[in-house]
Amino acid sequence: MNIIERIRNKLFPKTGVYQYKDYGEYEAVQIQTNIDKLDVTWVNKDNILMLSDYIKKNIPTVRFGLCHGTRRGNEQAWFREALGCDVIGTEISPTATRFPHTIQWDFNKVKEEWIGKVDFIYSNSFDHAFNPEQTLDAWMSCVQPDGLCILEWTIGHISPSKEDPFGATLSGYKKLIKNKYKIAEILRGYKVGSRRDKDTFYFIIKHRK
Repeated sequence: MNIIERIRNKLFPKTGVYQYKDYGEYEAVQIQTNIDKLDVTWVNKDNILMLSDYIKKNIPTVRFGLCHGTRRGNEQAWFREALGCDVIGTEISPTATRFPHTIQWDFNKVKEEWIGKVDFIYSNSFDHAFNPEQTLDAWMSCVQPDGLCILEWTIGHISPSKEDPFGATLSGYKKLIKNKYKIAEILRGYKVGSRRDKDTFYFIIKHRK
């Protein structure tokens, strides 16, 4: 992202949501997108290890984490290894059953047993939310009072599409989150090589006190 883009995005935060004809279309598109991209993974192990260190420093007794929209399940595997605790991933597609520690679940919804019991939530798939405000509320309802929700943002998250319905600039993410919650920090991801990698940020979200 060049300096002109950074200034524009800061001054004019943008958000947009693709409008499906109904929720059934959303589910069908998300499942098909998962199937079409099953061999593609965006998550970076070095970034997961960096986030694991952050989590350990801020939640010394971390016991349970959720990763939403995990496709092949790499993130929960790396979190489990680094944190030594139970971490499961969710995926809307039936392909979820192919991967360890992954359940088939629509992340826009909440399991009752998760409410107030999750130490941390991580996702690089928030751009797949049907209604971002409601989905963030759902996730935060699961996070325990001192817990964390971690959202990944990259330049690829700016424009909404049928496959990735929520799009927002970096400032747009900030504005949406700050409507109800506190941004504890924004961490910069490791620079690996692509333009996307060079513009990876992690929003560390907490409940307001």
